[in-house]
Amino acid sequence: MTGSKADKLATVNYIHLLLPDFALIIGGYLICRFTKLDRSVWGQVDALVYFFLFPVLLFHSITSHPLNIAATSHFMLAGVSLAVCGIGVAYSIPYWPIVGRYIDSRDHASSAQVGFRFNSYIALAVSETLLGDGGLLYIAILIGVCVPIFNIAAIWPMTRHGQQGFLRELARNPLIWATTAGLSANLLGFMVPEWLDPSVTRVGQAGLVLGLMGAGAGMHLSALPRAKVMAVSVLSVKHIAMPLIAFAMARLWQLDTLQTSTLLIFSALPTASSCYVLAARMGYNGPYVSSLVTASTALAALSLPFALSVLSNTI
Repeated sequence: MTGSKADKLATVNYIHLLLPDFALIIGGYLICRFTKLDRSVWGQVDALVYFFLFPVLLFHSITSHPLNIAATSHFMLAGVSLAVCGIGVAYSIPYWPIVGRYIDSRDHASSAQVGFRFNSYIALAVSETLLGDGGLLYIAILIGVCVPIFNIAAIWPMTRHGQQGFLRELARNPLIWATTAGLSANLLGFMVPEWLDPSVTRVGQAGLVLGLMGAGAGMHLSALPRAKVMAVSVLSVKHIAMPLIAFAMARLWQLDTLQTSTLLIFSALPTASSCYVLAARMGYNGPYVSSLVTASTALAALSLPFALSVLSNTI
């Protein structure tokens, strides 16, 4: 089989494997738009997932396997390097030639986070589907080390523009609490007791399903034309620059095949649905950020196969 045919086959296979997760996203969108289960219902579902189901899933994923710091140090450094580079590129947009003159500083403060944050629900679902338990563990590690960095980078410019309390916003983030607790428990040798594990696993699976459907229910594109240059710039960072940076970091830190695939999945994910929640809660243009999140979710159907079939085959 020629290389081009193999690449096409790999792309088709990845799309086939990703279909169940994207089907849940589309299902959430259709249910929200065409039934009585509208945004008033899904807002409560999002809160349940964000404050309970997903923190439990995250804690369980991180503590399920002993974490060998020495064996995963290069992988964690690759993840941190990817995070820092992605943040830097997203916040450099106002300084790009020609593009910068069309960027509003307040819009950029709330929208730049779309360029580097990721949807944790989809991250865990996709990594488990494509890579199994090993991929799930590595994604959990990336979530553990990158969520605090990304949340700090997302919150800081909005608190600076909006005069909100930076430390207060960080302290209220359940993902930071869950990842910190999970990493600490793992390093201390704690694991969920065997008798409790089935219940905790079911809570996690419920979080994945509802999280994916909630991402679909929150899709919204009508505000996107408001700032087209900003939208194209931020989404290009998320779905083109981030996978390319991940490719470079995998080579720089000499990651193995599983680690490389995990990092590429991580880089090509759609942005976090909570970008909208954070922007709206802090007094920014929520509908516009929601439109960016929707566009990013759609583009991930292309960037994930690109990262896994094209970039991974060149390493």
